[in-house]
Amino acid sequence: MNARNLIFIFFTMFCMQVEAQISPLPWKPEQMIVPASLVAVIKSDAPQKPLIINVGPSGLIKGAVNIGPAREEANAESLKKLLAKEKKYKEIIVYCGCCPYKNCPNIRPAYTLLSAMGFTNFKLLDLPQNLKADWIDRGYPMSK
Repeated sequence: MNARNLIFIFFTMFCMQVEAQISPLPWKPEQMIVPASLVAVIKSDAPQKPLIINVGPSGLIKGAVNIGPAREEANAESLKKLLAKEKKYKEIIVYCGCCPYKNCPNIRPAYTLLSAMGFTNFKLLDLPQNLKADWIDRGYPMSK
């Protein structure tokens, strides 16, 4: 291995480490819910359903409340008003769906707001790619 390749490898590893420290994901894996699990909840006959909130520009999942992109101040304020009416232990599912969450400009503000307001039972819908690929293309229920 020549010196140029070795320098490139170390530089790449350094950049990856810096990126990991700059923007770690604030949520834990147990704060994610997979789409199939949410579909089961939506289709169930359970009298108590979670509050499903769309904080992005994508389509509306069946039963969800549309807030719009949470990065926009007016939408973040709408989210805050909606949440103010709920108990801190209310089951809440939040999603965006515009892109992977590590790059998403909407999911972090929503997550931060829920945490700051003291909610203890909220999850993010795990959409590794986007709403279309991970929900719509699988035929999962959408609002008409």
